[in-house]
Amino acid sequence: MIIDIHGHYTTAPPALAAWRDEQIAAVDGRSPHPDPADLHISDDELRESIEANQLRLMDERGIDVTVFSPRASFMAHHVGDLAVSQQWATICNDLCARVAALYPDRFVPAAMLPQSPGADPATSVPELVRCVEELGAVAVNLNPDPSGGHWTSPPLTDRSWYPLYEKLVEYDVPAMVHVSTSVNPAFHTTGAHYLNADTTAIMQLIQGDLFADFPDLKLVIPHGGGAAPYHWGRFRGLAMALKKPPLEEHLLRNIHVDTCVYHQPGIDLLLSVMPPENVLFASEMIGAVRDIDPQTGHSFDDTRRYLEAADIDADTRTEIFSGNARRVYPRLDALLTANGR
Repeated sequence: MIIDIHGHYTTAPPALAAWRDEQIAAVDGRSPHPDPADLHISDDELRESIEANQLRLMDERGIDVTVFSPRASFMAHHVGDLAVSQQWATICNDLCARVAALYPDRFVPAAMLPQSPGADPATSVPELVRCVEELGAVAVNLNPDPSGGHWTSPPLTDRSWYPLYEKLVEYDVPAMVHVSTSVNPAFHTTGAHYLNADTTAIMQLIQGDLFADFPDLKLVIPHGGGAAPYHWGRFRGLAMALKKPPLEEHLLRNIHVDTCVYHQPGIDLLLSVMPPENVLFASEMIGAVRDIDPQTGHSFDDTRRYLEAADIDADTRTEIFSGNARRVYPRLDALLTANGR
């Protein structure tokens, strides 16, 4: 089995973006606030959007199951206030759950949180509870920078985040640390802000002692961990300077990285630095990089090819393709096991 732990609904029917445009216009004072009941997307529209896109590519690439969450750049937590984010998160999470219900053997829902700049992270707990208990979410996306590139929130080690962590541990649900759109012109959203955030999250975790308080908390740092694998020696040295334990003890019992790295040398480096048990297969297909690589003739985000070509043994490859995901995402494992998989 091949499990892709990093999928976003980037191809949702146009009605979703149109409703969001109306909501943003209302935030800007240009129109009344739209009613969520006015958003009509049929099951047939969902099927069309999935079967022509994510599901087609999953079949072509031999991916069995995708952990499916709302489009990361659409989270846009900087828009409006907490009430706006709560309404938007509810709509997006419900859509992903509907996709998973239509294709229960192929998609498993994950959720965005209704974060907002300046809002107490604890305000996201009710939506986390709803998504796990009612929608069957097996993971959440946690935005360390709801301001959209201005980094006004405290670091992930700050105690203000603890209510979220407590609930994640209670449910045994991992959080993927994933930012959204950058509104800071200095940071391109997917080329800079995403990778900056991955790197920043790891450094924040090195500086703090979060996992001493939450030894069972599981965090996934996407996009191969940002710059961390490439500069692992720097991070090891900084941990020593900060009088922290070795990173194998300080971080690697609790954090994992994914394989959303879009060339063979990058994957090879990742696998040479990170222990294989800390690497999860992922592609983020139809995401940041959608073109064909002229050097290979294949899609940049066809990450299975890189794992197949990597110099690792068959057992390690199997663990990265599925075993690690089933261990890190226990609710996913339970769902698959209940279905005889």
